[in-house]
Amino acid sequence: MSTSPSTGRTELSLSPVGAAPPLRADAARNRARLLEAAARLADERGAANLTMEAVACAAQVGKGTVFRRFGDRAGLLLALLDHQEQRFQAAFMAGPAPLGPGAPARERLHAFGPAALHHERAHLDLYLAAQPEAPRRELAPARVLRVSHLAALLRQAGTDADPRLAAHTLAGVLDVALVDHLVTRLGMQLERVEAGWHDLVERLLSPCDPGRTER
Repeated sequence: MSTSPSTGRTELSLSPVGAAPPLRADAARNRARLLEAAARLADERGAANLTMEAVACAAQVGKGTVFRRFGDRAGLLLALLDHQEQRFQAAFMAGPAPLGPGAPARERLHAFGPAALHHERAHLDLYLAAQPEAPRRELAPARVLRVSHLAALLRQAGTDADPRLAAHTLAGVLDVALVDHLVTRLGMQLERVEAGWHDLVERLLSPCDPGRTER
């Protein structure tokens, strides 16, 4: 972390998690070409219907090329998910305020939830298809980075709660499968989920009122 001389605020300097080792220029171009073809097919057919054969055909390469690059279908889906997640990471780590640096931590926390919800809903099919099983979900690099980012913002905002535990709680509210269940199965409006996020952020940041009666 670093302190901005003009504002006195501490800025986050987290690095993206889960990035693959640098590729040669030609290998990087080939990988990008395959991912572009896969992304187009996922948009057209849905990520759940994406196959290695279809990607190879769309990219005009042999099927073996796709398998060598991504290993299997699960690896391809994870690569696509990583591509989308890196775009979101760039927004909250280096994009404009209030989601990115330059705004007070409290404002950034409030901005994070709605931004994550809308990003995930825009790529829902992919997030659901590529999401790791529950035991591995907390260890996914993207999840680790989100939790670290939220914990850092909570510390900056001066929460009285355990920042790490509170960050996991906040990240859990954004779970793709949970939000899809609330919206699709229970008929909740996404705005209601966003309001719940803002309420939870305020509860974590506001000092306890001794006269308040809990139900």
